[in-house]
Amino acid sequence: MAITNVTDQTFAEQTGNGVVLADFWAPWCGPCKMIAPVLEELDGDMGYQVKIVKLDVDENQETASKFGVMSIPTLLVFKDGEVVDQIVGFQPKEALAETLNKHL
Repeated sequence: MAITNVTDQTFAEQTGNGVVLADFWAPWCGPCKMIAPVLEELDGDMGYQVKIVKLDVDENQETASKFGVMSIPTLLVFKDGEVVDQIVGFQPKEALAETLNKHL
């Protein structure tokens, strides 16, 4: 699979089925840049079980506000359209995989 960039308009459609990890980020955010390669690795490892999407909070404030995102990176785990977990800040790949595996 590949990581999908989403917008306010496409977010609900992209997070509605299965387990989805949504990365709320911004281009100027240092920790967001640090976590990006970790998400790429996770996508390579778990891409057939977990969909990963990225939402730029500067360009898509409506969705970020809807989910109460106050700091970035914030990662929300969705299962069939419902938020089931939240991770704020940089986390190593193993910790992210452990969180995702709880929801598979």
